[in-house]
Amino acid sequence: MTINSMTGFARASGSLDGVGWLWEVKSVNGRGLEVRCRLPSGFDYIEDKLRKAVKARFERGNINLHLQLESRTAGVAYRVNQDFLEELLTLAGNYVEDGQARRPRMDGMLGLRGVIEPKEDPAADVDAEAFAAALLTSAEELINSLEQARAEEGAQLHPVLLAQLDEIETLVGRAGEITKSWPERARAKIKAQMALILEAAELEEGRLEQELALLTTKADISEEIDRLTGHIVATRELLESSTKGGVGRRLDFICQEFNREANTLCSKAHDRDLTQIGLDLKVLVDKMREQVQNIE
Repeated sequence: MTINSMTGFARASGSLDGVGWLWEVKSVNGRGLEVRCRLPSGFDYIEDKLRKAVKARFERGNINLHLQLESRTAGVAYRVNQDFLEELLTLAGNYVEDGQARRPRMDGMLGLRGVIEPKEDPAADVDAEAFAAALLTSAEELINSLEQARAEEGAQLHPVLLAQLDEIETLVGRAGEITKSWPERARAKIKAQMALILEAAELEEGRLEQELALLTTKADISEEIDRLTGHIVATRELLESSTKGGVGRRLDFICQEFNREANTLCSKAHDRDLTQIGLDLKVLVDKMREQVQNIE
């Protein structure tokens, strides 16, 4: 299985009847799925279909879509500002009637700024239904590309997470080995301490066993080791699972549990080596969680 990242970027372009378009989409990580669309004026009617197409393919992430239109005909499309031209002609006519000016030439009037201006909507003369269908088809290609980009980044995260999990497993194994030898070392430690206190007097075996039992109970981390081992197994199963659907939330929850057990291990640590293992575990789990935050 290839896990999917929540970050990615894609573009798609096309044209119809001399009008071109450029789609851009950017995706970043998020707690849920949020879709934002920036469309030219007059194209809001395709937004609902865009949102549905995105939600059908993704479960998490903040996804921003942007559409830009441009005319691809020879030269730039222009329009005559009829209202402004009529106003200028009326004003010129008044001066002509008063004998203050000669009748203006049309080419001169058309050359005045504001009389001829670029069309604001390149798609104004294109069949709206056909153009919308072409845009949505192109948007589907865009979504495919984004899905591929997120899958490729997820593929890069996969070995990183497995390597981090291997390191966690190694640390847990070392903690387990230390725990196995702890009772004997604790017995020797207590015996030496009691010998000092009693000035080498004969020790009461029962007292020694009581102290050892109490200390062993307080320092027992076997349950923490078992739970950490269980979390490792669960994480591997999620990373290798072929079940369709995002695993990011479940991996994030497991990382929280990893951290909880690492904290408990540190609080119960009965020697320097075990304390260091607990601290190293916390660092590794924090690194893993940074990666997991980016998984769908």
